[in-house]
Amino acid sequence: MSVERAKVSFTQMKDGTRDDYLLLQELERPFVAMTADRVLDELRRQGTATLEGYHITRLEHGLQAASRSETDGADIDWIVGALLHDIGDGLAPQNHDRLSAEVIRPFVRWEVSWVVEHHGIFQMLYYGHHYGWDRDARDRYKDHPCFHLCAEFCERWDQSSFDPAYPSKSLDHFEPMIRTVFARKAYDPAVIQENVVTTLQGVTTSADP
Repeated sequence: MSVERAKVSFTQMKDGTRDDYLLLQELERPFVAMTADRVLDELRRQGTATLEGYHITRLEHGLQAASRSETDGADIDWIVGALLHDIGDGLAPQNHDRLSAEVIRPFVRWEVSWVVEHHGIFQMLYYGHHYGWDRDARDRYKDHPCFHLCAEFCERWDQSSFDPAYPSKSLDHFEPMIRTVFARKAYDPAVIQENVVTTLQGVTTSADP
């Protein structure tokens, strides 16, 4: 015999009561707590989705970028950002950078999500001219405090991470980092550190008001 689960009283959100929304908040907790599991599942799916024409899968590209960042001494926010910078590819290949940034934005420093959000236009430096596009389109952000971070991210960890011979670490190696990051309180100011700028190794270099 099935047990009837509690439900809200409304059929339009504007009619909801405080008790309704407290109920929804409580019922949502288990789903929210499984965010890391869903991210890991999506990464595993990327392991079966090749980057057409490349020598590696989407998962291998992310693992290679994350491995390079860890080897360079990056901190956990940058490593997870590198690993997940293309996580949005499956649903939004035309604007995967922005979707990927939204996945991590509540849980990492603002500069990491900014770099992930804009890496697509910065990557055009390497290939845009072959399509007749403006390879220097990134220059519209040249005065942004994260410009050089994004340029370095792309040069060191993204555009270079298509090598099937690179000894990338496994997803199992990075899983504890993913779980640590997604277990953080969402949009915690102590985590986001808005307007704090660091190096790719997570060392603070400046803070803008």
